[in-house]
Amino acid sequence: MRHYISLVLATAACCAAITAGAQTGPSCSDLGSVRISGVEITGATEVPANARIPPSYPHYVGSLPAHCRVEGVIHRRKGVDGVEYGIGFAIALPEKNAWNGDFMMQGGGGGNGVVNYPVGASYTGDKSALDRGFVVASTDTGHKARTGGFDFSFMRDQQAYLDFAYQANAEVAGIAKQILARYYGRPASWSYFVGCSTGGREGMILSQRFPTVFNGIVVGDPAMRTGLSNLAIGQWIPVAYNQAAPRDASGRPQIDKLFTDADRKLFMDKLMKKCDALDGVADGMIFNPLGCHFDPAEIACRPGQTEECIAPEKVAAIKKAFAGPKNTYGTQVYPGFLYDAGIATSAPLPGLLNPRSRGLFGPVTTATTLDVDNAALHVSDPLVEPASTNLSTFSGNGGKLIFFHGDSDPWFSPLDTFQYYQSLAATNGGAEQVATWSRFFFVPGMSHCGGGPSLDHFDMLTALVNWVEKGTAPQSVIATGPAFPGRSRPLCAYPKHAQYSGHWKTEDASNFVCQ
Repeated sequence: MRHYISLVLATAACCAAITAGAQTGPSCSDLGSVRISGVEITGATEVPANARIPPSYPHYVGSLPAHCRVEGVIHRRKGVDGVEYGIGFAIALPEKNAWNGDFMMQGGGGGNGVVNYPVGASYTGDKSALDRGFVVASTDTGHKARTGGFDFSFMRDQQAYLDFAYQANAEVAGIAKQILARYYGRPASWSYFVGCSTGGREGMILSQRFPTVFNGIVVGDPAMRTGLSNLAIGQWIPVAYNQAAPRDASGRPQIDKLFTDADRKLFMDKLMKKCDALDGVADGMIFNPLGCHFDPAEIACRPGQTEECIAPEKVAAIKKAFAGPKNTYGTQVYPGFLYDAGIATSAPLPGLLNPRSRGLFGPVTTATTLDVDNAALHVSDPLVEPASTNLSTFSGNGGKLIFFHGDSDPWFSPLDTFQYYQSLAATNGGAEQVATWSRFFFVPGMSHCGGGPSLDHFDMLTALVNWVEKGTAPQSVIATGPAFPGRSRPLCAYPKHAQYSGHWKTEDASNFVCQ
């Protein structure tokens, strides 16, 4: 890894040299003149308390505590086609008397390409990491997005591809640790990483390939096998639906007209009647997803039946779509998807029971056949995909790893993340042993990284900190959300789920137990 080991050694050396001056130390503006090989500091600015994040950083709405913002670029260079590349980063350092002694890095999203404001506001409850006194860092992972959040044109450049795939986050973490040590006069006591989607993939990569960089990592809805997930949602599911969809005048399938609103309502009513109350209360949420054994065939129209049923060809399409792609040998290429409360939603992302004629990357295929064997042949990317389950160094170093995944995620199957967790247990001494350093949480109703009929507001950072620093493993995490005002529920660590105790108010998490 370029310069990473030397950065760690340099950090230790610099800390020893400046500890005596920790009470004063360099000012924020002094950090603008820091000299680190391969690093260009482009700004060091004092940001006053209650400043608002500029509109160009849309992922956080709120005021900020006073802090020092350091910006820079690592390994600036000209690459393929003369495009300028470099790992852009930003670090927010709380005032010296407000620093809690810890460091947190926030993950990216999509194809990255933008340095989001380093505030650490995702999955941290009511207060951002910066508000809590963490030093927070973020990065664009080595390129600038030119056409939006899913611009992958940078992959033509080998080094930019490598930076995005796995190198950039560890490099930025090393630089951030060195800068904060100079600023405060001592190194961070503990280091954390929190990310969802691409950020979740990044967290997995860090646990597998850089196992001593972070003490604790939160992985949400990871984009862990994008080639195969795109095969599932971009080809397998549309083809299954196209086979049953009505045709236009030219004979093309009209996928967006396959299901009527009445179809969706009936399907969801039957699903919720079957699985909603498995947790002891019918509340519009399925808290026992693995215990939900709903078969859509139950609502297929029988001969002569025209009411309270769905056409058999539509039901067959749903079953095939949700089962996930298999090859000609019957081998599951990518896991299926859960039948959950959010699968028929239209926003923020269309649920899998709400197909559209346009998808994330353009018009949806109108094909009615798919050669899965051929389609799956070259879609996997070992450099990008976090497939390793040998985390002996990470866990042996005291590392803690928390996974969560939305049960209604229409982009990445929660079962893929869950199956990785099961493989992790199998490789590392079994479920009981892996639970001493890793936990998995299903999030009922949640779409991709948030939204849906869910309780998507929760604090995984505190759960992680308490586990790393106090040895208190998270049995549950309290969740709330705008979809159900006034409601709270515990998200329970697998294999348990939230179950109503049968006493007192059903809107209060304290009246539920993990079982």
